[in-house]
Amino acid sequence: MRVGVLTGGGDCPGLNAVIRAVTKSLIHHGRCEVIGIEDGFDGLMSDPPRVRPLDWDGVSGILHTGGTILGTSNSANPLRDEATTRQVARNARELGLDMLVVIGGDGTMSLAHGLQRRIGLECIGVPKTIDNDIANCERSFGFDTAVATATEGLRRIESTAYSHHRVMIVETMGRHAGWLALESGMAAGADIILLPEIDFDLGSIIERCRERERRQRYTIICIGEGAKETGASLTVREHVAGSPEPMRLGGVANVLRERLQPHLKSEVRATVLGHLQRGGDPTPFDRVLATRFGHHAAELVIAGASGRMVTLQCGAIGSVAMSDVANVQRTVPVDHDLVVTGRDIGICFGER
Repeated sequence: MRVGVLTGGGDCPGLNAVIRAVTKSLIHHGRCEVIGIEDGFDGLMSDPPRVRPLDWDGVSGILHTGGTILGTSNSANPLRDEATTRQVARNARELGLDMLVVIGGDGTMSLAHGLQRRIGLECIGVPKTIDNDIANCERSFGFDTAVATATEGLRRIESTAYSHHRVMIVETMGRHAGWLALESGMAAGADIILLPEIDFDLGSIIERCRERERRQRYTIICIGEGAKETGASLTVREHVAGSPEPMRLGGVANVLRERLQPHLKSEVRATVLGHLQRGGDPTPFDRVLATRFGHHAAELVIAGASGRMVTLQCGAIGSVAMSDVANVQRTVPVDHDLVVTGRDIGICFGER
């Protein structure tokens, strides 16, 4: 068999660990030649396609490094028009691909599922996202590292907050899912956590900040980029035409700062963590999880189980149909145990 491997969407700690595990597992079984597709689906859309061989030595020593040795793209859309899709089909035939291992988030899984339906390209998916929002998967690699990074950012901000008696707003990534804001906010001891799943009431936040002005003289607010005030619209940073995810969120922390400042004595400052959350070496947890995912993807390849995505459910590695993942997002239930816990220990979620 000839197996292609690509990384799609935003970069993420642990991608190289998956590439390493997939490649070494397939080589170990002695059944496959492995090639890397460069820059995500963009490499498969190009004429000629951009590829490189992946061998044992080529993927050694990359377990602990962030980013992806293959490069990636979060704007390449192989289904954007008929001509592009035909080019992808032609490249897949010329490369002799029997199977394509696609490492990415929900958008990447949707594209892979579409390619399998449209041109018959056999695909195996590996879930990757710092947002932890892939359906039917309780934990994706990259999330643990992002939570650790965001938590450290919040803790560093806190030292400035209590020194200057400020309200400090820290914005995390996560798009329409609040997992990153929820777990990093909980881990850092944030006073207010605002999630995309729970529209916030400005009056409730003002009330909590004023209470802390009287009692502890500073407040830490952790807000997910997809959060919004009741009755308001999402804060959109930019639109990228032709991208699988054309609406890029960001900047809600600054919007909230402007809304809060007139009502408080404390100075209000906003920090957007941005791509800092994507970078750096993966945590040990993510290295191990990514390795387990990559190994199971190789097992699915050898078994010929195309159209499946590796998953983690109830602590066990398995797989689900890619059709059950495509175009679906896993968001935080408003009655999730972490939300309930947070309410009981005095965290404000912006509810009236």
